[in-house]
Amino acid sequence: MLLGKQEHFLSYNGEVLIFQLSKPKHVEGAADKTMNLCVRRMSFNRDTKLFVQKSSGLFSMRASHLKIEIICCSCATDSRTGIILPCILMKKKKRNSVFRYLLLLLHSSNQFEQSFYFKLDYELKEDIRLFTGPSVLWRHANKLFYISSDTCTILSAPVQLSSVVWTGEIADEGTVVLGTGTACLPESEDEDEFSTSDRAIWGSEFFGYAVKTQKMLTGTCFMPHAYSRVVSSVYVCKNEISKKQLRISLVAITHKNQLIWFQDGLPKGVCELPYEKPCSVITAVTSSSDLLFIVSFASGNICVVQRRDSLQVASKWQKVKSVLVDDFTGSGSEQLLLLLKDDSNTEVLSTFILTDLGEVNYASGINYKHDVPAAEGLQENGLLTVQALETRLQAGCTSVRELQQHLRLKKKVILESCRALIDLVEERTHILPTAKEVKCRGEYRSLLNSAEPFEGLVSLWDDVENPPHSLSKETSLASKVPEHFIEKLWQRVVGDSLVVGVELTASFYLSLSDVSLSLVMDQDFSLISPIIKCRNKIIKLNKAFSALSVSSCQIEPPPKKMKLDLHSKNDLKKEFPKRCSQVQLDGAKTVIAVTSLSPLLAFHRVCCIVLLHAKKQKRHNDSLQESKNITVLCGKILLSLEDISNEKYSVKMLRDNSYCTGSMEDILAVLAVSVRFSFQIVSSGCTLTPVNSWLLGEMECTPFKECHDSIFCHKAGNVYGTVFNWTLKNPFEGVLTLFCRNLTVLFQCLHSLSRVLPPSCDVKLLRSGSKSILTEQLALALEKEILILRSSFFSKESKAENSLTWGNEPGKKISDVPVASLLDSEEGVQQFRKKLQNEREESVLSMNQTMNGALYQEIALKIAEAQLSSDMIVWRLS
Repeated sequence: MLLGKQEHFLSYNGEVLIFQLSKPKHVEGAADKTMNLCVRRMSFNRDTKLFVQKSSGLFSMRASHLKIEIICCSCATDSRTGIILPCILMKKKKRNSVFRYLLLLLHSSNQFEQSFYFKLDYELKEDIRLFTGPSVLWRHANKLFYISSDTCTILSAPVQLSSVVWTGEIADEGTVVLGTGTACLPESEDEDEFSTSDRAIWGSEFFGYAVKTQKMLTGTCFMPHAYSRVVSSVYVCKNEISKKQLRISLVAITHKNQLIWFQDGLPKGVCELPYEKPCSVITAVTSSSDLLFIVSFASGNICVVQRRDSLQVASKWQKVKSVLVDDFTGSGSEQLLLLLKDDSNTEVLSTFILTDLGEVNYASGINYKHDVPAAEGLQENGLLTVQALETRLQAGCTSVRELQQHLRLKKKVILESCRALIDLVEERTHILPTAKEVKCRGEYRSLLNSAEPFEGLVSLWDDVENPPHSLSKETSLASKVPEHFIEKLWQRVVGDSLVVGVELTASFYLSLSDVSLSLVMDQDFSLISPIIKCRNKIIKLNKAFSALSVSSCQIEPPPKKMKLDLHSKNDLKKEFPKRCSQVQLDGAKTVIAVTSLSPLLAFHRVCCIVLLHAKKQKRHNDSLQESKNITVLCGKILLSLEDISNEKYSVKMLRDNSYCTGSMEDILAVLAVSVRFSFQIVSSGCTLTPVNSWLLGEMECTPFKECHDSIFCHKAGNVYGTVFNWTLKNPFEGVLTLFCRNLTVLFQCLHSLSRVLPPSCDVKLLRSGSKSILTEQLALALEKEILILRSSFFSKESKAENSLTWGNEPGKKISDVPVASLLDSEEGVQQFRKKLQNEREESVLSMNQTMNGALYQEIALKIAEAQLSSDMIVWRLS
């Protein structure tokens, strides 16, 4: 061995480590007894575009009658610290064919550490690998051996293999060795049929061996066994456990000069290599996020394959001494460092190519000094960019602080408004905060410009002793609202929902589109809003209890965006009393609020004020007059964990003599938390008697005592609590209405119903109401629309005629005076001419009639109301 000529290169943290063996300088009495292992750390200088020495280290070994060599070097994880360190495997040949192997670790201080050593009576030549521990693995006589720093004992794996193609880490398995060996066909038939046939045909198989757990892995998750005879080296790019299955992406090179991409054990792409005898493959991820495969050949050639739409050779080089992959330029992505063979220059790293096949392209022997000013300019531009980004960041932080202050102010205003609302309905005097030094507008502006939080709120009006007349009038009006139309206040708990109901009397005319309930916590919370978010429903039961009707709000077609004020326009409401926005006056009305129960139970015990918001309407001469907004205190409800545990407010639906004994409040609570679906069932071939049998039999339904047509499902499971209403129009047609908790329950009910219905049945979802009733309503709506258009036109004509002035003598025209008598004299002719001119001007005025704004607004509103009603019915029919 020629000392000084043997060099090993290793990339580590963006640096190039160069390991060399050398003899120390001649010293008398010390000749040929020691050998030095030198390391030089080289880093890339971006200014000069050259590699310069950063530091160096030295390790001395006794070499008396020994021959020392560097076998291999690699980076491996030190199990003591978890840090990846450079590892160097050294060989010392003794007499009597005994070989001593030494594994060294290199620390960041350039100090070498002897990890362990071992002796063999044979020389390591085949498939030598360094891996985590650090550990050394090799193959000898078709057997696998390994030794680690933890045990310092040579262990043998219970496998027979002819080659090792990869060693690395696999998820949940640790270090895994992938190799090929002679196929061992199973005697049982439990193995995969295709895997067994592959092994039988090719006589060899892939297998993986987990070093730590001594577990055998199926080789087909890497590659099919058919490739076991041709693959020479493998690089696993990605491995992960997905849905308890190992998923692997890898690239392999073959003796047929091919590079093949495998995904989950199946080939996904192939590329022909430009040179023969490929020996190894590694990967690199460049700045453009391209995955490059670097293939090394025995002849010293290198080629790079890109994987985009397909595998293609991107570049190739010849006479390459070594190839390294790392971030040498410090750009955050990897580059390729090609060390070229150059016999004329003995200096290390004197001839190289540094590239990522993109923006980075440097080569030795080129003077880059003229690029230094450009680099300085680039650095200056980078500094300016950072300063601009810092300015934007500071501006963003300032905006965030201002937004937070604004939100805090809004929260204080909302809380103060809630307190004022509670005081208003409980007839207490609410004291508003007073302004101290500045007016409200200046105070608010100073709030946005200051960094300190705002501690107080001020009135939006000037500080005067007497409040505005309108405010005091509204307060007195709200306090004088009669409360005798509130029949009953109740509450129920259904699942995770709290249901609060207010039963109304029939003494007031209320538009259901303008009736709602509010729940306000009576406690004084400073950090949360006392208003409880809830959804409102209005449920009506007629006197005969023959049907149930549920309405949550005014139904409106999706394309309609117009919101009309119907306060004083009630003609349509009298014409269509069955619309969901109108309460039947001959039945009991209940307004219900539904809210989530669990947030309230976080307070253990909570008291809520129930407020009713409605429009009070007076009846005069069989017509509804303009309504007024009212807010009524309905009462308070108490809720605690103890009451919930004792099922004080739970719904009780029991069977008693084939009837359901639930109270009216229980029925309304179940309907309130349910969703209504109506289906029209038509059977052309046979009667629909199986539906009733299905309800009473399989679904275990019993009718309510108060409402025999509506039945309650007692069947165990998800469908429990579903309410059904089955109405037969004739033996072959009926309407089934379901009130269920969610769509899952609906699908379960329909699936069960489909098994008992005749195959010829037609089931159609109804949006609202039956088709015949909606058709009749549409006819009435269109007739009403025509009548409104005609009446509006004639009212316009009459009002326009009344607004005109017909000359100095109203009502008198030229035809009233004999024409012959006017033409007898000159004065008569002048009078006739004057009257004729007046009539001409009045005729022009009558042809250009105008209308004032109030009249036009009234006509347009009537027409819009009529069109909205007819459009809505058409949408419900579609």
